[in-house]
Amino acid sequence: MSETFHALWRSLRPLGRSDATGGYRRYAWTAADADCRLWFRMQAEARRLDVETDRNGNQWAWLGDPAAGDAVVTGSHLDSVPDGGAFDGPLGVVSAFAALDELRARGVSFRRPLAIVNFGDEEGARFGLACVGSRLTAGQLTREKAFELRDADGISLPQAMEAAGYDPEAIGPDPERLARIGAFVELHVEQGRALDLSGDAVGIASAIWPHGRWRYDFRGEANHAGTTRIADRRDPMLPYAETVLAARREAELAGAVATFGKIAVEPNGVNAIPSLVRGWLDARAADEATLDEVVDGIRNAAREHAERHGVELGVTRESFTPVVDFEHALRDELARILGESVGKVPVLGTGAGHDAGILSAAVPTAMLFVRNPTGVSHSPAEFAAEDDCLAGVRALADVLEGLACR
Repeated sequence: MSETFHALWRSLRPLGRSDATGGYRRYAWTAADADCRLWFRMQAEARRLDVETDRNGNQWAWLGDPAAGDAVVTGSHLDSVPDGGAFDGPLGVVSAFAALDELRARGVSFRRPLAIVNFGDEEGARFGLACVGSRLTAGQLTREKAFELRDADGISLPQAMEAAGYDPEAIGPDPERLARIGAFVELHVEQGRALDLSGDAVGIASAIWPHGRWRYDFRGEANHAGTTRIADRRDPMLPYAETVLAARREAELAGAVATFGKIAVEPNGVNAIPSLVRGWLDARAADEATLDEVVDGIRNAAREHAERHGVELGVTRESFTPVVDFEHALRDELARILGESVGKVPVLGTGAGHDAGILSAAVPTAMLFVRNPTGVSHSPAEFAAEDDCLAGVRALADVLEGLACR
């Protein structure tokens, strides 16, 4: 199993990696994305799996008849955030192929179809919306809204898909495909330190915190940085900066998290007062009431600061995902299966969104987490130890055997 995992990891690791930063730039419908898709197809075909790409650009590798229904599906995504780490997403896909190899080595017989999936555009790095592939499939993103998505260069999602050789006219809900799935289990590196603190290599997800993204547009007046009196300025950077600090305060008070991690400035000149500062807020909390409280507090602070500086404010909610409480029956079955092989496994919540969370409204879903000793994610410093990765493969293989073979 170790050799199989290493071979998979070595073959995928160079794809989309920046020599300058050591991070990954695997954005949807780019050359790096195409390389990852080809890698997925080659790995699937090497294992005699039937590969198909669905109407929304998600890749599926099937063992058994997809039309038979009640399939057990595993996998994750291969795209990345800007200069992201090696493990977020790819660990789940690599582990899925390695787990299949392990099951074949065990000589098990499958009584249910099995599939490995690579969901497209999970991170939303290019078009600003996370989980595009799974959202489209589950009907949580309409075709019309998807067609409105544009990247920083003004290229629309349909244009990007067409340039990559895919038909954007086909995108939309795919209930027939979802009806084939009896269970979806996603393995993912933990994006936090709960497992490191508990001393466990593998954990089971209980729930995903509700989370969303909001765009804040602060509109002021462009002017000369050297000749405009302080008293005459309508500088949108000031209320933006104060709102960033307000987000930190509101999150700390509520035990939540809130982050302004992306900003766009116009005209973006060193010697120019901006006319527009646009910032994107990512906010998450353990429950929706707390999240609403945090977001309302940030919005109210932004309005107060904008008014004081003579700046106009617009706030747009670009995405929202409610709390996802993974199906208890499937979660308990994972705990039972793993209890037989590795003993009691911790159950923990997470503030990160995943394709499993999107699909949970339509099919039974569950997640396995692999220990991250530093808790760092969405960064080149993201890491999981070899022994823990192999423990994750064994756990996933045990789960797939318990669900698909017994």
